[in-house]
Amino acid sequence: MTTTATKATATKYISWITLALMTTSSVASLRAAPTMAVYGLACVFLYLIPALLFLLPTAFVAAELASGWSGGVYKWVGEGISKQMGFLAVWCQFAMTIFYYPSLLAYVASTFAYIINPALAANGVYVAIVIITIYWAAVFVSAQGTKTVAGLSSMGLIIGTLVPGALLVALGLVFLAQGNPSAAPMDSAHLLPAWTGIASLVLIVNNFLSYAGMEMNAVHVSSLKNPGKEYPKAMLLAVILVLTIFIVPAVVISWVVPSKNLSLTAGVMQAFDGFFQHFGIGFLTPILGVMLVAAALGGMLTWLTGPSKGLLIIGRNEGYLPPILTRVNKHGVQQNMMVAQGVVTTLLALLYAFIPDVSSAYWILSVITTQVYLIMYVLMFIAAIRLRRNDPGHPRGYRAPALIALCGLGTASSVAAFLIGFVPPSQYGSGNALSYVLIIGLGMGIVGLLIPYLFLRFRKPGWKSATPQEALS
Repeated sequence: MTTTATKATATKYISWITLALMTTSSVASLRAAPTMAVYGLACVFLYLIPALLFLLPTAFVAAELASGWSGGVYKWVGEGISKQMGFLAVWCQFAMTIFYYPSLLAYVASTFAYIINPALAANGVYVAIVIITIYWAAVFVSAQGTKTVAGLSSMGLIIGTLVPGALLVALGLVFLAQGNPSAAPMDSAHLLPAWTGIASLVLIVNNFLSYAGMEMNAVHVSSLKNPGKEYPKAMLLAVILVLTIFIVPAVVISWVVPSKNLSLTAGVMQAFDGFFQHFGIGFLTPILGVMLVAAALGGMLTWLTGPSKGLLIIGRNEGYLPPILTRVNKHGVQQNMMVAQGVVTTLLALLYAFIPDVSSAYWILSVITTQVYLIMYVLMFIAAIRLRRNDPGHPRGYRAPALIALCGLGTASSVAAFLIGFVPPSQYGSGNALSYVLIIGLGMGIVGLLIPYLFLRFRKPGWKSATPQEALS
């Protein structure tokens, strides 16, 4: 009996390497590479800064919270600040996906365009149609309660990131070894971005969202045999892998695609197509396109029900959301919530049809996504400080070193990134700066602040209800 119990206990542990790979898989992808490739060698600097200022504080602070309080960001902020602020935090975690899906599917549309007709990558109407079609198809699949997406998402890191990334680097090295000049300067004088005003550095704000998500895997810290020693090692390995996946492909893309010709949505395929055409193997372009599309869709299906399920449970148990949104179908899936989200996603997708420059629409949605998500991070850092001060004796499986300093750094970085997000980037072109600020401000204010306030302001006692067991599985 004792032997069986011991074995059962032993099986719950995971290795720190496994946790590092899980974290890498959930955070890193090739999708962000074109955004920083426009800076050439300077992208190394622009990736390292947010990693030090945001990635590390987020990882270590979330680890302590997850090891002491189960239930995710709502529980952390709810215990540390208030239940209302906890609802705001989890709402922002959910709401950011409203803007995340159009930008993700714009990348899918532009990548898929290289399979059928590369000229479509810059066609706003085409991009809008693809976004709307794929999103609603994903809602239909997810509403069936299917588990078939798990295999696709778990293979995404290998199929859609590591293999294409390694191939991209290999081709880039051969390209330079043949004596071909790099499209971007690769000398020491270009290690730092050229200063042409604050707009020249605005793209760094997108990198904060690139690193977002580290807090989700912190829930596994209790599954480590020795969290105090193993978690820092896991995070160090994850940070190295994430930085490698983000930085190296971006630099390689800058070798072959001039920054002035680089599309923020289709830059990865531009680089692959350029390499393949150079080496006379253009027939591989569609194959790589399919791999990248499959990985992105797998990630989307995984994210589609996750954040909304957390909001579903809180909405029902605390009565923060009306019953029409928290109703589940026979499979226990929050179908109505996904449909409501889909209506907004459809409206946002139409931006691509009406904004002439597809890259501008992509960038606007990416910034709004970041703004909304940063609200959650500020609340998380504040909650961590309050919990350490007000409840220092609470059992924690892991205690972050210099927590106050980490939270201060993370909060300052989040606020700075939030403010920088209102500055139009140079890639925004000749668009009106005031209209840009209004679009970002309204998008963030309405979705991230006004809507949750209205839910809290007008909630009724009858909104409370028990969560069906099938929705918890």
